[in-house]
Amino acid sequence: MKRPKVKNILIISVLTISFLLSGFNATGPKAPEFKLKRIVIDAGHGGKDPGTVGSMSKEKDIALKVALQVGQYIKENLPEVEVIYTRKTDTFIELKERSNIANRNKADLFISIHCNAAPSRAAYGTETFVMGTKNFEANFDIVKRENSVILLEENFEEQYEGFDPSSPESYMMFNLMQKAFLSNSLSLASKVEEDFSTRVNRYSRGVKQAPLYVLWTTSMPSVLIELGFLSNANEEKYLNTKDGQTYLSSAIYRSVKAYKEEIEEL
Repeated sequence: MKRPKVKNILIISVLTISFLLSGFNATGPKAPEFKLKRIVIDAGHGGKDPGTVGSMSKEKDIALKVALQVGQYIKENLPEVEVIYTRKTDTFIELKERSNIANRNKADLFISIHCNAAPSRAAYGTETFVMGTKNFEANFDIVKRENSVILLEENFEEQYEGFDPSSPESYMMFNLMQKAFLSNSLSLASKVEEDFSTRVNRYSRGVKQAPLYVLWTTSMPSVLIELGFLSNANEEKYLNTKDGQTYLSSAIYRSVKAYKEEIEEL
């Protein structure tokens, strides 16, 4: 089997994180005040990629409805924050392009919204991921599933330089990027899971780390939110209700608002 061509990606990662960290060492009497000005909201999957499929629904549809509702809450209540979507309709967006949209627009925050699945139909609850390799083996199934979108893209072997989402060896370079943003990413992720648990009364499986491609390649704090399990009949039913989608969207919005207030006070 052809080994993944990780050398070029590894070099780019080192150079990128060096550049990002250098910005935190600026000299002068006072660093510029940080404002949360622009958020990119990513509805996972879409088009020919349905994501995980339940007995009555598809991940791509639920993710889009919640993503649009989160964006609407932000626009209405935080008008100073610009909202950009990776997609507004049922279209297929390449994994690399999702992070490119955030990078090109110089977003201050990236939020990717998904639904979960598991072999056991008893599995349920929310969980929010940040970029990292902690407990990699335990989370490898979801890592493979979310990154396997790459295989639906044309010329994926060339475009992703041999990266194989099913090969553990391909993930060796993932621990270099996003370290500069880990603290802020964890802060937002914790707020999301806390609000899901205390305000929406959902079971939280906690904040987790995983080498998800869409988080690794964004140059800003980033999280991937799993709203619940479509493989669980009760949770799938909840995720397809208007109330369920509204409550989850509201929780994500409140977490963004709290995160914004926190970082702008520093």
